[in-house]
Amino acid sequence: MTSTGRFTLPSEENFAEKTKELAELWGADAIRNSDGTHLDESVLALGKKIYSAYFPTRAHNEWITLHMDETPQVYLLTGRVLAEADIVDVPLMDGFFEEQLKPNRDADPHKYWEVVDRTTNEVVDASLWTLDEDTDTVHVSGATPMHEYTVSFLAYIIWDPVEMYNHLTNGWGDKEHEIPFDIYHPATRKFVFDTFEQWLKDNPQVDVVRFTTFFYQFTLLFDQKQREKVVDWFGCACTVSPAALDDFEKEYGYRLRPEDFVDGGAYNSAWRVPRKAQRDWIDFLSGFVRANVKKLADMSHAAGKEAMMFLGDQWIGTEPYKDGFEDLGLDAVVGSIGDGTTTRMIADIPGVKYTEGRFLPYFFPDTFYEGNDPSIEAWDNWRKARRAILRSPISRMGYGGYLSLAAKFPKFVDTVTHIADEFRDIHDRTGGVAAEGELNVAILNSWGKMRSWMAFTVAHALPNKQTYSYYGILESLSGMRVNVRFISFDDVLEHGVADDIDVIINGGPVDTAFTGGDVWKNPKLTETLRAWVRGGGAFVGVGEPSSLARFQAGRFFQLADVLGVDEERYQTLSVDKYFPAVTPEHFITADVHVDPAAREAWEKAGYRIPLSGCGGGQGIKPLGGIDFGEPVANTFPVNEDVTLLRADGGQVQLAVNEYGKGRGVYVSGLPYSAANARLLERILFWASHNEDKYTAYSSTNPECEVAVFPDAGQYCVINNTDRPQSTDVALPDGSVEHFDLDQSAIAWRNL
Repeated sequence: MTSTGRFTLPSEENFAEKTKELAELWGADAIRNSDGTHLDESVLALGKKIYSAYFPTRAHNEWITLHMDETPQVYLLTGRVLAEADIVDVPLMDGFFEEQLKPNRDADPHKYWEVVDRTTNEVVDASLWTLDEDTDTVHVSGATPMHEYTVSFLAYIIWDPVEMYNHLTNGWGDKEHEIPFDIYHPATRKFVFDTFEQWLKDNPQVDVVRFTTFFYQFTLLFDQKQREKVVDWFGCACTVSPAALDDFEKEYGYRLRPEDFVDGGAYNSAWRVPRKAQRDWIDFLSGFVRANVKKLADMSHAAGKEAMMFLGDQWIGTEPYKDGFEDLGLDAVVGSIGDGTTTRMIADIPGVKYTEGRFLPYFFPDTFYEGNDPSIEAWDNWRKARRAILRSPISRMGYGGYLSLAAKFPKFVDTVTHIADEFRDIHDRTGGVAAEGELNVAILNSWGKMRSWMAFTVAHALPNKQTYSYYGILESLSGMRVNVRFISFDDVLEHGVADDIDVIINGGPVDTAFTGGDVWKNPKLTETLRAWVRGGGAFVGVGEPSSLARFQAGRFFQLADVLGVDEERYQTLSVDKYFPAVTPEHFITADVHVDPAAREAWEKAGYRIPLSGCGGGQGIKPLGGIDFGEPVANTFPVNEDVTLLRADGGQVQLAVNEYGKGRGVYVSGLPYSAANARLLERILFWASHNEDKYTAYSSTNPECEVAVFPDAGQYCVINNTDRPQSTDVALPDGSVEHFDLDQSAIAWRNL
């Protein structure tokens, strides 16, 4: 053990001796209770800093069962029902979990609900439908046969979604369901603050109040089979109430529709291009939440305790990257570490004294069961997080769940011992200062800074088939030797491009928040970015960058001239597309191994000569092992001056383009891998005309990365795999140092 501390250990009842043993082994200086557990007096007596999980809006059924009209609410959208006559019945709860959700029949349905003809998208007049409360069915009259109808209705959330997940995962059987409550109601708000005030008096031994979290759960809805139905880690769906809707109307001067929440079934996913109503609700909600978070933080401080926020569960409304978060007075933020991206999501949060990562695996029976090896996930989680920690340190680490489960796995115990020691060693060597970044890279999307490190995410650290080709951008950047920021289209329109930005990345599918949607109809945006690139800037587009769903002025990518690539949207099929010869060797692809057989087939296919026609670029085999993820079909070079680096299957996967003094790069997709992280790194250095800076402190093996700490006078080389690796590192003086690294190893050298 190099040192002790910076480690938070979960514990539980009747486990004091083993808690003491593991606290010493892992160097823990703090102990926390997990969901549904309490700490024994003998654990409190160990002399460690005590964290206590605190749930402001759950775990008090004695209150909320008397006020069931003050639980949180959500707008739900029924399934679409086809009208076969002029009357149609729409059942409300088909597809929803009735132990979690209950229709709100207390507030006037005709004021707060909405029936929509989804074939015409017209709202059905309230006089044409009635609610049958006995069957929870809406009867619609005057319907048009062969049209589909839906009901958007308010529902109470009667089982806390996170406690429900824990309940179902751990098989808690007939344990009482914890009912959440909504502090928007004055009586419940008073109860929450009165209860917390008493709790502070009753728990003098607690040093850190770990708020888990505050008031509103991210969107987490289940179906009747107890499966996740709607999961949006950024979703604000579960934040409504008639009172809040009425107050919003008074403050903003217009009334929100149910459709503004159900959004045709998308529930305002973070992928949707944000609309005014959505943005206004976030502002309204954040103002309310933050004012009350500050009260809790102030009360904690007055009692001599720190206030820590868990970035998860009921975090909605806090928005840690939204301006003003630093005014809440929180001491710390802790969050779940799923990979490098989620590590940076926590580590980069401004306005708190320190940040803490809760590493995986969680000590739950879905991982800690006989025959499984939890150490595999622990190492994988640590390797992903370590890349990011070197670039943006978190101050503390820990684990969550039930320690009694983890203690049964000696190999896992040894793994955590090593990880904890290595985590502290990094801090001891660097003083908690980030490694040097050589370029300034900006991610451009609709959300900008407010959703830093939150792009391309479906659920926390869980991209899917449609998103992994983009999420890989963030995961690659999270541990790369660059400085990353997030900017919005509004930022560019209002302020232009900051002088210190070297590269802008815009990527994602068409008509999403990440490519921008209709914002590209504003000519000022294209003017500004074109001028910036022509003056020497670098623009990297991924997938369908700068795309506009409606074919406009003969272009789909509005910056096709910058990128050198556009996408055929079946509007210009009569116009031939001519592919110039592909360039197999380039600075960007220098680390990509090309199989000789593939190259021979590629050459025989005719890539050495320009290919013409609408389906140009046909090849027998792909050239080089680059994983571009989900294909983007029908991309083509806009002229023959574009340099194609990969163009297999009749479309462009990778191209570069000189544009005035600047450069554009197009890549169709970039799932995370060591090879793709290296490819992106080379793209960024080439695009910004910084090829001459690339060699120093670069690794010849993409599975190994280098981080430089000038103030500490050291650099390190990390092995990001579970296998031994060898690499050479080029030093600034031209010399080369060789490293043989064991699996997952880190090696330090003096500068």
